[in-house]
Amino acid sequence: MPAIVSNITVPLLGLSDTVITGHLGDEAYIGAIAVGAMMINTVFWLFGFLRMGTTGLTAQAYGAGDSRSVMVTLCQSVIVAVCAGIAFVICSKPLLGILAALMGASGQVGDLAAEYFGICIWAAPAQLATMCVLGWFLGMQDTVRPMIISISLNALNIILSISLVLFLGAGFRGVAYGTLIANWCGLVLALALLARFGRGRLVNPRLGELLDFSRLRRFFTVNANIFFRSACIMAVTMAVTAIGARIGDLALAANAVLMQFFLFFSYFMDGLAFTGEALAGRYAGAGDERMLKASTDRLLLWAGGMAAVFFIVYAAGYRQIIGLITDVPEVVEYATGMAVWVMLMPPLTVGAFIFDGFYIGLTATGRMLRTTIASAAIFFALALFNPQSSPILAVPGNHRLWGAFLAYLLCRGLFLALWWPSTRKKAIA
Repeated sequence: MPAIVSNITVPLLGLSDTVITGHLGDEAYIGAIAVGAMMINTVFWLFGFLRMGTTGLTAQAYGAGDSRSVMVTLCQSVIVAVCAGIAFVICSKPLLGILAALMGASGQVGDLAAEYFGICIWAAPAQLATMCVLGWFLGMQDTVRPMIISISLNALNIILSISLVLFLGAGFRGVAYGTLIANWCGLVLALALLARFGRGRLVNPRLGELLDFSRLRRFFTVNANIFFRSACIMAVTMAVTAIGARIGDLALAANAVLMQFFLFFSYFMDGLAFTGEALAGRYAGAGDERMLKASTDRLLLWAGGMAAVFFIVYAAGYRQIIGLITDVPEVVEYATGMAVWVMLMPPLTVGAFIFDGFYIGLTATGRMLRTTIASAAIFFALALFNPQSSPILAVPGNHRLWGAFLAYLLCRGLFLALWWPSTRKKAIA
């Protein structure tokens, strides 16, 4: 439950940013938030292995009772995070140029998105290091402290953004400055909780342990697979925004609204997936096959139930929820015409989230990478399909785009499910 609660606050942040910009009176602001957030999240999501890899390796060490490996994993991931964050700040301008070219947004939207990116990138060292601490706590079977960190960080972000934009007259840039300040405050809180948690119960790793070749090889092997998997996921997610931008500013703005439905569901499901990471890694590390199977089977039931609830909520309240996000008439009308894809999201995509958690906990990242590559190939084949070659399959561009996106997520879940029995047995063996 703490994992679910902490993840619910994340889409509320994105929803808050979209709502704030949705009431500034111009659809370009909504599109700019979508593009700018996508560019900055590309940087952070590509390094999501710092959280995921840390959780899986820590959970297995915890299950095996290896306290030294627990601390070695934390230190190695934080060192990598800080170095990567500094590198991103130094290389922010060329990085912005590459990402802006990939996104291909129009003039005003592109300029605003670049301004958002240029401010938020200064939070990179703080956000990446915080991700490591969050992943480590999850691996230690502690979801309460990550909940405290996530709720505090995102609540502060929302308060700062609203204050800067609506009360202090900072305009569009106020959203970015709110994110920057909140991330550094979040790191301070995470380190304070970590110090208090470890006092008197954890050992400090020796330099030789941090540089041990076998430990480093496993750390980078597990995380390299997650990195390239994240790159595939980001390629698909960026393509959704980029193709939407090429369809038109109205489609881009509507897709930003639709993506809030997906993000709310995905971060909610990630609460269950994070639990799957912690429990699967713990019982695999302890060699407890009975509890590994029992815990994952129960989580599958919970995930299916949650997907059913979201399907009902989205089907019943779709138009009303859109009205809360934006009051721009053209965007509301366009997004309403895409309702079918929002309602299909929960049942078609639930498997991708919950099985991701199981595989991360077992550090079976090689199979995760292969399934993601195959699913991404299916997405691009459908999204870039030329309707002139087959009039029977011809559908409007944005509908084809969302159909391809859901097909990609469905295939990820199906492939991982097919591989799961053998992966579970291999982990115990």
